[in-house]
Amino acid sequence: MPDRNRYENPLVDRYASKEMSFIWSPQKKFSTWRQLWLCLAECEKELGLPISDEQIAAMKNNLEPINFEVAERYEKELRHDVMSHVHAWGEQIPVAMPIIHLGATSCYVGCNTELIQIRESLQLIEKKLLKVLSTLGKQAKTYRDMPTLGFTHYQPAQLTTVGKRCTLWMQDFVIDHENLRFRIDTLPFRSVKGTTGTQASFLSLFDGDHVKVKHLEKEVARRMGFDLVVPVTGQTYPRKFDHYVLSQLAAIAASAQKMATDIRLLSNLKEIEEPFESKQIGSSAMAYKRNPMRSERICSLARYVISLTDNGAQTHANQWFERTLDDSANRRLSLPEAFLATDVILTLLANVAEGMTVWPNVIKKRVMAELPFMATENIIMACVKAGGDRQKLHEAIRVHSIAAAKRVKEEGGDCDLLERIAKDPIFTPIAKDLDKITDPRDYTGRSPEQVDDFLAEVVNPLLAKANIDLVKFDEIRN
Repeated sequence: MPDRNRYENPLVDRYASKEMSFIWSPQKKFSTWRQLWLCLAECEKELGLPISDEQIAAMKNNLEPINFEVAERYEKELRHDVMSHVHAWGEQIPVAMPIIHLGATSCYVGCNTELIQIRESLQLIEKKLLKVLSTLGKQAKTYRDMPTLGFTHYQPAQLTTVGKRCTLWMQDFVIDHENLRFRIDTLPFRSVKGTTGTQASFLSLFDGDHVKVKHLEKEVARRMGFDLVVPVTGQTYPRKFDHYVLSQLAAIAASAQKMATDIRLLSNLKEIEEPFESKQIGSSAMAYKRNPMRSERICSLARYVISLTDNGAQTHANQWFERTLDDSANRRLSLPEAFLATDVILTLLANVAEGMTVWPNVIKKRVMAELPFMATENIIMACVKAGGDRQKLHEAIRVHSIAAAKRVKEEGGDCDLLERIAKDPIFTPIAKDLDKITDPRDYTGRSPEQVDDFLAEVVNPLLAKANIDLVKFDEIRN
């Protein structure tokens, strides 16, 4: 049961997935510390340091459970989290106590663990990002050719399609994925650098043997799953990597907020809505309301993630010389919470995309309220081909357009431009063809084909590489 007398982090207790919460949990953190200490001891032993098989076996056999209570007791006395866990583990494995953390500084376990957590978190974010792309891709294909009113400046513009609009959201996430993949592939390990990054302690342990120290650094990284090592560091890995990671999460958050904002606007227009449960309440007072609460939550959390970009830059900028500790408390908040919030955002986004409700009749009504004005040039050209006078036709269209617009704006009526044109004798030669001339599908350009090309050439290759369900063309309704 939760303690109702303590503050609870809503990202953990209310929103985030168990997978992301675990990556940033004390269990994950301190079990990784022990794995790093074991890895260091094994490599040091193989390079000739006097570490016994018994000590290695004791470490291997006692990675779990972690005696948190003992560590907390030590920390009250020592005021140092790393040494508290060294002593706590030492109580469990007295034989190995003399060689735990041998030659290392606190950042050996601190920085390297954080890099492991960052990489695993980025990998989880990638999976969720691809899930969003897969889900949105199915919607894009389903509505590839459904005409809808386009907007620029939130004013009516030329027609597009519902599916094409989905691909605009997806394009942002494709760009995000490309940069996210780069971050994952190029994230380095700190490995063994020593107190100020000079590796002096390890050089002393190996009696000045530089080759062994370099081998130790690469081997520890390799065994912990990293191909790359930061070439030079101070005490910590460069906090610039945190800034890059936070910036990447902010970019994903920005893409999500863009899509969620569009959904909110479309919800107001009653064209597209996010999922709404059968017993969900939109308002405590206004029972009829269907507030887009998921999309609103996405925007809310995205704003928080985006704000952390500046935080990462400031932390790096304020690292004095080889290291200052004022980054520590800050990063305990900013790194986990940025990942937890992004995790929630993508989970919500996949849910919104999957359960997105499209209202074709509302969309068509709004299209047909604006299309007659957009179709006037085509109407004029059709009449000219039928023998009409272009200038007289243009004047007639102008007069009818003004009258129709006045009816809409001043009287609140529907647009009756087509009816006015059909009744005007000057347009008699094409009156019977007005429906054909004003078919919305003729005004969406290559939108359906752009959807097909984007899915086939961009999205499906990404999904196939990651073994995510493809947007299967034969399973999507027309």
